[in-house]
Amino acid sequence: MSDSAAQNFTPPIDALSSAGAATLMRRLVLDYMRPHLWRIILALLLMAVAAASTAMTAQLLDPAIKFLFLEKRPDMLVLIPLAVVAVMVLKAAASYGENIQMNYVGQRIVSDIQIRMFEHLMKADTSWLRQYHSGKIISHFLNDAVLMREAVSRSLTGFGKDLLTLLLLIGVMVYQDAVMTGIAVIILPVVVGFVRQLSRLMRKSVNRGMQETGNLSTLLSETLAGSRVVKAYGQENHEIRRVTQSINRRMDFIMRGVRARSAAAPITEALTGVAIAATIYYAGVRAQSENMEINHFAAFLGAAMLAYQPLKSLATLSTALQEGLAAAARSFSVMDVKPAITDAPGATPLRVQQGRIHFEDVHFSYGDDDEALRGITMEIAPGQTVALVGPSGAGKSTLLNLLARFYDVSSGRVTIDGADIRKVTIASLRNAMALVTQEPFLFDDTVRANIAYGRPEADSKDVEEAARAADAHEFIMSLPQGYLTIVGEAGMRLSGGQRQRLAVARAMLKNAPILLLDEATSSLDTDSERQVQGSLARLRQGRTSLVIAHRLSTIIDADRIYVIVDGRIVESGSHRQLLAKDGVYAGLCRSQFDDAEISGEAGTRAARAPLTAV
Repeated sequence: MSDSAAQNFTPPIDALSSAGAATLMRRLVLDYMRPHLWRIILALLLMAVAAASTAMTAQLLDPAIKFLFLEKRPDMLVLIPLAVVAVMVLKAAASYGENIQMNYVGQRIVSDIQIRMFEHLMKADTSWLRQYHSGKIISHFLNDAVLMREAVSRSLTGFGKDLLTLLLLIGVMVYQDAVMTGIAVIILPVVVGFVRQLSRLMRKSVNRGMQETGNLSTLLSETLAGSRVVKAYGQENHEIRRVTQSINRRMDFIMRGVRARSAAAPITEALTGVAIAATIYYAGVRAQSENMEINHFAAFLGAAMLAYQPLKSLATLSTALQEGLAAAARSFSVMDVKPAITDAPGATPLRVQQGRIHFEDVHFSYGDDDEALRGITMEIAPGQTVALVGPSGAGKSTLLNLLARFYDVSSGRVTIDGADIRKVTIASLRNAMALVTQEPFLFDDTVRANIAYGRPEADSKDVEEAARAADAHEFIMSLPQGYLTIVGEAGMRLSGGQRQRLAVARAMLKNAPILLLDEATSSLDTDSERQVQGSLARLRQGRTSLVIAHRLSTIIDADRIYVIVDGRIVESGSHRQLLAKDGVYAGLCRSQFDDAEISGEAGTRAARAPLTAV
């Protein structure tokens, strides 16, 4: 997927046309509701029982008035109250069962959507993740899935219970008096017209409110992550203003939707009142001529009154569905982005026999016209350590990313032991590599879990051996709970050197044949660098290593050094050979060491010191 294709994941504001809404509902039904079909059928049956019980409650007014008040039959004094109790108990039991089933289905749908979304995020391309802010992803993950659940449960309840209840109550009304029923239901087309208009008003406010929710999540995520910078530069009030503005914009959009949604019930209530008043007037006229029996009118009026609640729910259903369907449109637009970095048809597992890496005339572009790499050809022999140096933005990290297939080459190819890495499975390729970066990421878990992340099945002995090899065991044992100490968010309870040594221990435990070091010590102080460099030296032994470094003192013992400038290799050779050329590399050395340090063997030993001192 190109970067340009990855930039816009939010559907257009007016995407929820009638056809679009129907498509989204169909997808929700087929993908997320169908697996729970038997529960949904059971819930619908229970809804039907509850709806029939409601209609029966209204119908019971007819015999109650007729037999108890008009005919005054003593045999009905017990039967009719018992019938009322039986109907109400049946309705209560059905409502309870339906509520349990629908809540299970709704919560299961939320869980399924979140699981599927997380699977998509874990398998997404690096380029996609770079384009999409984590705050918006969290907003999709936490908020949108819940709104989709509401859309599903409201639609099922609306059409399975409210609509059926309304139809059955209208049936009771028709049974009691067809003419009065005609007067009462004349308001329904008017209600439908108002609801459609309100739904259109909600669409823009719902989408914009959700977009602003994503923006707010982004602001909160950035501000919390950069709190030290905010405080250091005294920008607390600036960030408070930004978040306040976002919250107020979000509230404005939400309130627009609330006003539209809230109008549905009062409009329905007012129109219902008009309809009931008209039927009372009509019944009163008929009663004047003694052509209206009070028991029929009472049952009719009871049914009409009971019909108000499902009618109001149906009136608000359409407006309420807009939020859920807008959330579905946003979430599906994310989940529908297909990763470009996938296993090729017929891909085979990579089996590293030697660990020879070859870049063959590699070109790469991030999606714009400028090439980040321009015809890179280089080879790393088995067991060799090859270093990449050069100015920032030259393409060093891009080469490492291509080797791990975080991106694919635009042209040329990358091979390991002669196998094109695009023709092997991604899992086997990355399983053959261990990565240590400038800012090692640690999970908010125990020390042991972080070291064993690449080999969760490793036992305590293996974990401890890896920690000892990385010079980490001593400081780990000084922690409050040793290997069971929680390291905190991103390992912030540890120093930079300690975090880096845990990352080295993690790579050692994985024991992969290919090692990738991306400026692994550039953010450390001198003392921490000495400790970590000793660990890295042991880690490189017997492995094919690709090292990116800004501190040239860390790579002077590399078997070969490639100097990359503007996406091209401009020099290559050993440290001594490159110094002798007096080219770009020698200039980089002069910028980091004085002439005495780089002129002779003494200078070389001085440069070696951080590498060998432990």
